[in-house]
Amino acid sequence: MASSIFEFFGFRPGDNSLIAREHASKLLCPILNNSCEKSLNDGKRSGVCSLKPKTSGPVICCPIRLYAENYKLLADVSLTAFGKGYKLVPSREALSYVSKYKEPIIAVFGKKWGREIRLPQKSGNGGYFVDWVLAKINTDFALEEFIAVEVQAIDSTGNYRNGITALELNRDVIQTSAGLNWENVSKRIIPQLIYKGQVLQREELCKKGLFFVCPEPVMNKILNRLGGLDGLIKYSLQPASITFVSYNYVDIKSDRFGEVLPLVQTSNHTTTVYKLQEAFNNVSLPVENVYRTEIIKALEESKLNYSLF
Repeated sequence: MASSIFEFFGFRPGDNSLIAREHASKLLCPILNNSCEKSLNDGKRSGVCSLKPKTSGPVICCPIRLYAENYKLLADVSLTAFGKGYKLVPSREALSYVSKYKEPIIAVFGKKWGREIRLPQKSGNGGYFVDWVLAKINTDFALEEFIAVEVQAIDSTGNYRNGITALELNRDVIQTSAGLNWENVSKRIIPQLIYKGQVLQREELCKKGLFFVCPEPVMNKILNRLGGLDGLIKYSLQPASITFVSYNYVDIKSDRFGEVLPLVQTSNHTTTVYKLQEAFNNVSLPVENVYRTEIIKALEESKLNYSLF
């Protein structure tokens, strides 16, 4: 599938503003206010935040892009889970903050905020990292409850190096051979959500379950694989719940150059890990005897080809 680069080092390719060009020349990510962390096979910083397939809208392919506006998605999730009025504090600073200000807070465990929390695998070896844990700490320094948050974009296939070169030379936008790895959605993301959701439901203090955050096009693919929202009956927040949250661009046609395109939350749907597993296992089968039909068709084609000699 052909695609073009939709955002380069945080800005649109057609953005010739000084700030956009500086970020590209210095290999800086405006979301992190630091070096871009996305790299090509040879270690070169790619700067590609999102791709636009030829026949559809843009899709975020770097999860860091979802952390725009100073990790606003974490504040959004915290508001849904815990309500208003709680400040998000890096976990390494959480207890000192409570001691100083005498107020309950949400301690954030995750990359650049504090130690990441690993879930053990069934065998006891290794395990999955949870991207984020948001933990409510009261004024007695005690853990009251927590939630886990998974953030996913989507992997790309093919190659967009020629697109990067064109942007570096003159910010030209050209088609690349890069595509989006939609197959990975059902092969990797959904099974991991089921496993993590099952582990978390056994945690006494994980009272609101797991939150899964991704770009809207990725969410649509996941829901399509699961048979739509009809199979994911809506439930209130609970230990066994999984809350699907999606984000997308506010306006992809905006001509306000020199700015990172804002994102907006487009969906928020809570179901349970049981309903997710049930929907994932409910495979839609084709009509019967499809293999027989294809074998006979192939044999007829080979007979026709043979008769030509």
